[in-house]
Amino acid sequence: MNTLVKRSAAAVLGAALIASGFAAPASAQYRQKISNDMGKCASGAGPAVRVTISGVKSSSGRVRVQSYRGTKADWLEKGRWINRIEAPARAGTMTFCMPVPAAGTYGIAVRHDVNGNGKTEIREDGGAMSNNPSINIFNLGKPSYKKTAFNVGNGVTSISINMRYF
Repeated sequence: MNTLVKRSAAAVLGAALIASGFAAPASAQYRQKISNDMGKCASGAGPAVRVTISGVKSSSGRVRVQSYRGTKADWLEKGRWINRIEAPARAGTMTFCMPVPAAGTYGIAVRHDVNGNGKTEIREDGGAMSNNPSINIFNLGKPSYKKTAFNVGNGVTSISINMRYF
């Protein structure tokens, strides 16, 4: 078999596997740690989300911003985040640029680890989510994906998130 025929056969087989659901593992699309590159939110860039976080209570510790697909299967599920940006906390307002793989529906979760130890201290650490849903004892800080999901087009979408502390 010549090289061209082999390549064509491989392309047809690959397309058939994707169409039948045997594509590459979805995990390859998750868990990317990236830097806060505001250039990816410049005019004409995208798809991306410019996330403005207000109400950061102190400049101690770290702020973590994670993007998720806005689906029941992915929202806040362990290991199902797409991109993560971590930065030293700065009291007041912080802005992040979160690139997303394609136009679609997403959710953003934010955590302020006040003492920077990587553990959650309910009485110290802060949290917030896209669309600023109410968080109470009954939903244990995990509101429905329907309350946090928002649409991102091919450009840059801007959202504002308000931090909450106990």
